[in-house]
Amino acid sequence: MYQHRDWQGVLLDFPANKVVCVGSNYAKHIKEMGSAHPEEPVIFIKPETALCDANQPIVIPKDLGSVHHEIELAVLIGMPLKNADEDRVSRSIAGFAVALDLTLRDLQAKFKQAGQPWEKSKAFDGSCPISGFIPVNSFGDPQSAQLSLEINGEIRQSGSTRDMITPILPLISYMSRFFTLRPGDIVLTGTPEGVGPLTSGDMLKLSINDHSLTTRVI
Repeated sequence: MYQHRDWQGVLLDFPANKVVCVGSNYAKHIKEMGSAHPEEPVIFIKPETALCDANQPIVIPKDLGSVHHEIELAVLIGMPLKNADEDRVSRSIAGFAVALDLTLRDLQAKFKQAGQPWEKSKAFDGSCPISGFIPVNSFGDPQSAQLSLEINGEIRQSGSTRDMITPILPLISYMSRFFTLRPGDIVLTGTPEGVGPLTSGDMLKLSINDHSLTTRVI
């Protein structure tokens, strides 16, 4: 069962709760997906059962079509937030991690075409592999963080959080208008361009700034 940990693997005293995510938060990713630029952030939720430790092998569904990787900066919420302003959001952040928003792309395309919700393509069990968290005071400026994903030694995704359409603090403030965020909740902040399929046997290297971890897909 998943539990929040720090980067060194020490358990953190936060419950594992929901993951609130944003789609279409990097312009180049919007372009590669052929999507329209949203007027407001596109928000969806993954349940606690989506969370898994990225330091362990990542299990992907075998019979539900293509599974795509989307590397993202993850934010751990440390205080309750409801209709929170950006100052309170800033004071509520307990740490940062690197995560994958795994997406059943064939299913998502079908749901988009039919105007149906995305949950089955985004919120399935194990769809949010995540690293340990780096404390706020050890992380630096989260709005200038570097993200990268290597697969089998080849860089597939690389980007900076500077390029977010809606930056971290206003994004979380916006989310808190609709969903109460509680200690232990995670916010995923969107993915840069370069998304693509994963296959069993792939070796992954997830990096954020000068922190990285390796794992494999099974």
